[in-house]
Amino acid sequence: MTSARGTTVNIGTPDGVADAYLAHPAHGLPRPAVLIFSDAFGPRPHVRSMADRLAEAADRTVLVPNFLYRHGRAPVVALPDVIDHRTRGEVWKVLRPLLRSFTTAAALRDAGAYLDWLAECPQAAAGETALVGYCVGARLALLTAGTYPDRIAAAAGFHGGRLATEDADSPHLVASRITAPVYFGHADADPALPPEQIRRLDQALTAGGVRHRSEIYQGARHGFTQADTDAYDMEADDRHWEALLNLLRHS
Repeated sequence: MTSARGTTVNIGTPDGVADAYLAHPAHGLPRPAVLIFSDAFGPRPHVRSMADRLAEAADRTVLVPNFLYRHGRAPVVALPDVIDHRTRGEVWKVLRPLLRSFTTAAALRDAGAYLDWLAECPQAAAGETALVGYCVGARLALLTAGTYPDRIAAAAGFHGGRLATEDADSPHLVASRITAPVYFGHADADPALPPEQIRRLDQALTAGGVRHRSEIYQGARHGFTQADTDAYDMEADDRHWEALLNLLRHS
């Protein structure tokens, strides 16, 4: 395992400039790229540490964009050191309308810009990009994998929400276009992704002939990988790292 270096970068999009965090191995050689879509709280110290860890453990170049850049640079919303039952309500009061204004069309324009930027990034090797998403980021990863299939090496989502709704722009509707292997690690009894949505997602992936694995992390709450929240579960997080690194090794 090698050490990682991180820096803040700016990415031009059709709608403006997105700030992002870029982590890459300290040896400086171009490495295959990974695009991380964070949870709703966005890039912050914990998420940057996850990017560093992935760059080190997988020897990859890792990009974490602030997908709410239209409302300012990260952190878009002031965050406490620990997001818990006492502080979450106030954070969501500000964050919820911003997320509602973030349309699927905007998300896909942005995703194309992030992939284009990585294609020109000196630290990123030529070739396909792997995707990883957490919470709402899992939704973005699934949409991106189905919209830009020829540019994606693998896709993973953890404790995702609203992945297979009855909405016209539900992410599972693009599943049949995915050509990369896919992994999902679902939180147990997650109100953001009830059992019927998990079944609908699995059925769409199976019908589309997508190589996929879908697992429920028993006893883990929505947000189980996020160590700066009260949903964090060390055992489930370790399992997530094992699954993610295994996916990347075989893609």
